[in-house]
Amino acid sequence: MCELFEVIDPVEQTIPFVYNSPHSGRAYSQEFLERSKLDAFSIRRSEDYFVDELFSSAPSHGAPLLVANFPRAYVDVNREPYELDPRMFSGPLPSYVNSHSVRVAGGLGTIPRIVAENMEIYQGRLAVEDGLARIETIYKPYHACLRRMIAKTHTMFGSAVLIDCHSMPGSVRVGANALRPDFIIGDRYGTSASADLTHAALQILGDYGFTAVRNKPYAGGFITEHYGRPARGLHALQIEINRAIYVDEQTLEKRADFALLASVLSRFVVQMAGMWGSITNDDALAAE
Repeated sequence: MCELFEVIDPVEQTIPFVYNSPHSGRAYSQEFLERSKLDAFSIRRSEDYFVDELFSSAPSHGAPLLVANFPRAYVDVNREPYELDPRMFSGPLPSYVNSHSVRVAGGLGTIPRIVAENMEIYQGRLAVEDGLARIETIYKPYHACLRRMIAKTHTMFGSAVLIDCHSMPGSVRVGANALRPDFIIGDRYGTSASADLTHAALQILGDYGFTAVRNKPYAGGFITEHYGRPARGLHALQIEINRAIYVDEQTLEKRADFALLASVLSRFVVQMAGMWGSITNDDALAAE
């Protein structure tokens, strides 16, 4: 069994960025698969396929990268710790559980009920103890690790920028013209990060020739909302990549230009750090 998650550290952290890939885990235990009504291929439908690989260059540019190896279908760390659906469990849930969120209603709580388009994961109900154990042994350690990484970065540089890395289905369309975006940058409608940082990300991706939009339909999940505190120098952006541009969504095979996209995102890491340096320097000058 592989580690549940891993931190890939740079030789030396030289930029105030932390990269996180919480949904690219693809280590499915045999026990989990046996409890599911889905086959080993279908259960992968909720993965952010290979996003960890797309951003694997971050440590070589001076930023740590946190990678989940456990699958999102098993436990979703981009939720509140206790967003649980009582219909999934064989006994009563603790009183502190949030069972009424929109995400729970949609089957996408901390312990997901479905993958993709309403594909039920489990053959039967789970024991309450099972769900709570996943939160204690996976969810909480993951967030404790992420908090340490952000706190260390903030201490070192006086600010910290979390880039939360995801992918989205190729079917996503936005606006009246049903535009298919290549990227969506989420900043919780301006509350999780400096507007200058958001605009920098959109500009860089646009300069590469990609269609990049802001917040709709993905403004950022729990991680972006929870860790983004711009007034304290803590910024969080969610980046969603259209899966269709780098993977065949029917076979989950990487497309021929996968390596090219990874190379582009390597440059993105470098340019984001450079533009953030310019932004913070300009802010410092303005304050003098």
